[in-house]
Amino acid sequence: MKIAMIGTGYVGLVSGVCFSDFGHEVVCVDKDPAKLTKLTAGEVPIYEPGLDELMAKNVAAGRLTFSGDLAEAVDGADAVFIAVGTPTRRGDGHADLTYVMAAAEEIARALTGYAVVVTKSTVPVGTNARVAETIRAANSDADFDVASNPEFLREGAAIDDFMRPDRIVVGVETDRAADVMQAIYRPLYLRDFPVMITDLESAEMIKYAANAFLATKITFINEIASLCERTGADVKMVSKGMGMDGRIGAKFLHAGPGYGGSCFPKDTSALARIGQEHGVPMQLTETVIKVNAEVKRRMVEKVFDLCGGSVNGKTVAVLGVTFKPNTDDMRDAPSLTIVPALVGNGAQVRVVDPQGFREGETLLPGVRWMDDAYAAAHGADAVVILTEWNEFRALDLKRLAGSMAQPRMADLRNIYSLDEAGQAGFESYLSIGRRDRVAGTDA
Repeated sequence: MKIAMIGTGYVGLVSGVCFSDFGHEVVCVDKDPAKLTKLTAGEVPIYEPGLDELMAKNVAAGRLTFSGDLAEAVDGADAVFIAVGTPTRRGDGHADLTYVMAAAEEIARALTGYAVVVTKSTVPVGTNARVAETIRAANSDADFDVASNPEFLREGAAIDDFMRPDRIVVGVETDRAADVMQAIYRPLYLRDFPVMITDLESAEMIKYAANAFLATKITFINEIASLCERTGADVKMVSKGMGMDGRIGAKFLHAGPGYGGSCFPKDTSALARIGQEHGVPMQLTETVIKVNAEVKRRMVEKVFDLCGGSVNGKTVAVLGVTFKPNTDDMRDAPSLTIVPALVGNGAQVRVVDPQGFREGETLLPGVRWMDDAYAAAHGADAVVILTEWNEFRALDLKRLAGSMAQPRMADLRNIYSLDEAGQAGFESYLSIGRRDRVAGTDA
């Protein structure tokens, strides 16, 4: 199959590379000359484990190319994927479809034969119908079908998710489009990964409903964690006990500083807006958005409490600022609430993150970037663990505490325990959902 992938952002690039690894001929299209220069030179503009090697392999095999010429890429393509950004629209929370519709209009003018135009971007219900209208308006003679093929990729594990998916969801209106999509995903179908064929609207809704539900699980356990701190319960035990119930499951039940990233904040906001527009308020989702923001603010208060109520003049080492490990994505990360609050209240903040500097340098002004957790903690008044990168999971706590001016830790990912921190020499240790306690006491 010949595939044109419009957009080389996170979704487009990962999808294009993986489709080429299936054996398809893939052209990834982007309007950004600087990005195209990097890609053609073999440089991956995002951090995703294993993507650079897989990209190089398929470029060398001649199956994967990059271009700024959309018309040339679309000419003769069996499928044209739209994988452009759908950011939250300023002021109303809705997904901004400007780039999607612009791509659809440009694709319409470039079509030379039958093709399936596939929306890979996350879009509100009804968008694919609008894409079809846009294409017909721009080229009344176009021979095409539209399809909805939402992505379910976890940043940091995207290649594995693409190659070993829980499911592939494809929304179509015709058997002809379904046949093309099944041919594209044939390597997965032959390995018994489920391919679910639906109508367009159901496919669009599945993506939003799935992400909103996962965001709800995260927010629920974070709210339970707050109650655990007041009652003396241990949220790690509570979440483990809940997760053993097959109806609930253990995933996304880990208490932390709130969800962030490219999907959950944007998609919950969009779903809430879709509900408002259709007169069916998504009350649960709206509450999840509100509570998640409160969770992030509560993390700021925790750090202040750790430092005796004020961080003014204190040195704070922050370990991890990306929204999750194994990515360089800073979008809506809890650090974007917590770190500016520390800087704004007079703290000297040192930041360590394996991949966060590229975006964080601009997003987190006034901090000092360092490469080593021990160097960042040296002489510090507090250390805050915000992202559970592997290098922060196996710290020598005794070494860390021994070099600090005030050995205090806010473990906002519950990596360690009160006993471990106390034995290592920390005077104060705060975690989430296990009560705010000071080492050596029961208060």
